[in-house]
Amino acid sequence: MNEVIKALKERRSIRKFKPEMPAKADLEQIAEAGIFAASGRGTQATKIIAVTDKALRDKLSEMNRKIGGWDAGFDPFYGAPVVFVVLAQKDSPLGIYDGSLVMGNLMNAAYSLGLGSIWIHRAREEFESDEGKEILKSLGIEGEWTGIANCAIGFADCEPPAAAPRKEGRIVWA
Repeated sequence: MNEVIKALKERRSIRKFKPEMPAKADLEQIAEAGIFAASGRGTQATKIIAVTDKALRDKLSEMNRKIGGWDAGFDPFYGAPVVFVVLAQKDSPLGIYDGSLVMGNLMNAAYSLGLGSIWIHRAREEFESDEGKEILKSLGIEGEWTGIANCAIGFADCEPPAAAPRKEGRIVWA
């Protein structure tokens, strides 16, 4: 089987990560794969915040936890030391789609390098908040952006879950 297709079929969401930081070179490759995702009309109207700073990572985790309504102490990033936040220009009519393609590339690139990943929602709410807007400003990100998703990345501290059986009738040939 083709290696790309094999990776696409084998990648799974990881919900327990080791605290060790992945190599910077690997994170750079993953981010680059993300920005090479297809974009509607070639607009490239997405941005990735590669969060490796523990204080910022923990701040985002706490914001996400509160939005999700979990008890104090829960980490919605499952201990992953890295979070790639995917943003899209707010006025982009294709931003959600383009950002979703970026997320897919990030997760598949992480898997191809032996790292685990998981898509975490609530980035929209994080960056609609005053606190989120302040984070963007502190990073020098200007303009109006909407959060698409968070991609938690790190070394898996668990066995990857088995693939669920695929539902029948999801491919229709015409």
